[in-house]
Amino acid sequence: METKDVLTALAAIAQESRLAVFRLLVQVGPDGMAASKIAEQLDIAPSSLSFHLKELTHAKLISSRSEGRFVIYSADVAVMNGVIAYLTENCCGGIPCGPVGCGT
Repeated sequence: METKDVLTALAAIAQESRLAVFRLLVQVGPDGMAASKIAEQLDIAPSSLSFHLKELTHAKLISSRSEGRFVIYSADVAVMNGVIAYLTENCCGGIPCGPVGCGT
């Protein structure tokens, strides 16, 4: 993953509503959720949600698809895993990392 892509992703989720949207979409899994349900679940005005969804889509953290008259959004966990891999690629100075940190 390129540095500019990581910066774009981190900037996108460095906002409370966008982070909440991304976390909700991670929770619902690959089936995703309609924009109207996201707005309802998180109590975000539809006009504000549209802006946040655009930012997350631009960062490639979420994708959308049409199902009838609904737009369904899903988290792209592979992109987030790429961000995490980028951030930790030189972790622990070569010491194998366990679930709680270096040397475990």
